[in-house]
This record gives sequence, C-alpha cells and structure tokens, in this order.
Amino acid sequence: MKFETIIKTISLSSYSLIILMGQMIGIPFIVWLFWTSFGFGNNDQVFAIIGLIGLISFFTKYFKRRIFRILIFGLMLTPLIRRLTEIPIEKFNYLAFQIPLIIFITTFAILIFKPKTK
Repeated sequence: MKFETIIKTISLSSYSLIILMGQMIGIPFIVWLFWTSFGFGNNDQVFAIIGLIGLISFFTKYFKRRIFRILIFGLMLTPLIRRLTEIPIEKFNYLAFQIPLIIFITTFAILIFKPKTK
C-alpha cells in the first residue's frame, strides 16, 4: 500500500473519530456533520454542509493538487472551528476530542506538504 493511501486513511479515520460530547453521551463528529446538515433552521447547518463538501472533495481527483488540498483542509476544519468558538473551550478538554483532532491535523499537514512523486 502506498504511503499516501495510508496517511489518507489515518487522516479520514481520525476525522471521523473525533467525539463531540453532548449533555448525556458523545457522538462521532461525522455523525454530527450529517445530522446537522439536515437540521433545518440550525445555525450550524451551513458549517456542517461546508464540512461535508470538504469531506466529499477528499475523494475527488482535485485532491491531487496542493492548492486544493489546502482548500479541502480548510473546508474540513471550518465546522470544528465553529464548534470551538461557539462552546466554551473548557468543554473540549477530553482526550476523545483532542487526540483524533491532533492526528487529523498532523496527517493532513503531511498530505499537504509531502513532495510530489513522479
């Protein structure tokens, strides 16, 4: 398996495994994206749709170009940043959120900055 495929798998898995804690239980971020994108009248709906566009773009041919990787990374981070600014930062002080987020950011940065192989 190619290095890029492994890193893409790790990046996507960690993005999907980010846990957002609710009042009773935590839900995976990917579930929150789909749920919120169809929740009409919700302020987070636009950001969830932007995140889904980034997630879908992750699988397109445009992902091969560095400029689009940076754009896709921004699209995927937008709903996370929205959640971080909407809710007090103390609510995100748990490892089920922090570890997958750090892995996602690190692996996606590797995908962005790795040299192109011919």
